[in-house]
Amino acid sequence: MQPTSEGLALSAAGAPPAGLADWKPPGLSPQPTAPPRALEPPPEPQTLEQAGLTAALVEGLVLKVLLHSGASSGRDVADRTRLSRALVSETLGRLRDDLQVTIKGQAGPSDYIYQLSEAGFAAARRCVEQANYADAAPVPLEAYERAMRGQSLGSSRVGLEQLRTALAELTLRPELLSLLAQAINDGRGMFLFGSPGNGKTSIAERVCRAFGESIWIPRAVSVGGDMIRLFDASCHEEIDDPSLAAARYDRRWVLIRRPTVVVGGELTLDQLDPAFNADSGVSEAPVQLKACGGALVIDDFGRQRASSTEILNRLIVPLEKRFDFLSLASGRQLQVPFETLFVLSTNLEPRELVDEAFLRRIPYKIEVDDPSEQQFRSLLNAEAARAGYRLAPEAADLLLSEHYRGADRPMRFCHPRDLVRQAVNFCEVHGRPPVVDEEALGAAVRNYFAGL
Repeated sequence: MQPTSEGLALSAAGAPPAGLADWKPPGLSPQPTAPPRALEPPPEPQTLEQAGLTAALVEGLVLKVLLHSGASSGRDVADRTRLSRALVSETLGRLRDDLQVTIKGQAGPSDYIYQLSEAGFAAARRCVEQANYADAAPVPLEAYERAMRGQSLGSSRVGLEQLRTALAELTLRPELLSLLAQAINDGRGMFLFGSPGNGKTSIAERVCRAFGESIWIPRAVSVGGDMIRLFDASCHEEIDDPSLAAARYDRRWVLIRRPTVVVGGELTLDQLDPAFNADSGVSEAPVQLKACGGALVIDDFGRQRASSTEILNRLIVPLEKRFDFLSLASGRQLQVPFETLFVLSTNLEPRELVDEAFLRRIPYKIEVDDPSEQQFRSLLNAEAARAGYRLAPEAADLLLSEHYRGADRPMRFCHPRDLVRQAVNFCEVHGRPPVVDEEALGAAVRNYFAGL
């Protein structure tokens, strides 16, 4: 198996629901060979009830926006909070009636410049003392749970052709492709194990592509008085869809590519719980919640600071039950969805990491083994062609006979890419023609395998 280079349209078909409380994305077609259905943007709530928010929460958010930004138009406040103009206008009207906001001037047709009064400034300061967060309004946890059930990986089945397309950049044995498809559809996670350099991480990072490209997630979720920031630009890729520019939809939600969150040796148990940010007064979602609707990949499993048993003890029940419990700094415990493909990638044998009881609960242990000689030759040719070079057949023969069979060295899927890259560098430096010949490949071998 392995890399040859290792390296939405939206439709608003039909009338939208009356409010977000009723909205659930259509999900994906259950037919293995059918393309994903278009995702409808969530309808824009016009009232507090439709938004699932309290007046106190929205008023506090608006006061903090005016405190941090200074005098602002109604449009600017709506843009900052991601709420509809109608809902923000209604909120500003109540704050004016309470003498906490005054009008400073006109801001175009049907809009004004608003500023805090002395009483409003004091109220805003009290809100900041509780939580300094002044960004997108949150989505109720219940609405998020419904949305994730509708967009879960389990709502569709993946066929071999879909998976083959998703992994098109990799060279895979048919048997391996079949095992991966079975494990993905089973939904209870998998071990990918085998020697380093054979593309376990590359496979893990790409499997979500088979489920369709995009999902909707909220920027933040709330329950009671607690808020969790979910959207994270470091692991969520927002989709820039031109059709959304003029569309009216609930902008508290963001369209992203299905996430694949990869954590490695740096993973600690603390990262599996919400992290309270004292400056903003909100909690950051843990890695498994950020991966919801996509894949959580624990790379180099067995080399984390926490033991393998501790990590699996924390995640195995959510994996089986499809929900997780999170404890917040306030003492509140939340039940959140765990609609996540769980992938453990390791260079070690699974039985060396955890006991038999854990292994039974992760039923698919898939070995990603070394390439055959035929695959290796094919990859050498493909990498040379990608670089605009030709591979001399005798150079490949010499490489395999002397430096692999003769040296009793195992072939790895990453070797063709790495060796051809060094051979190309050699040719460029020495002004040689674009041919990966015996001399160029020999220089690459001496550099690459030095000390190995």
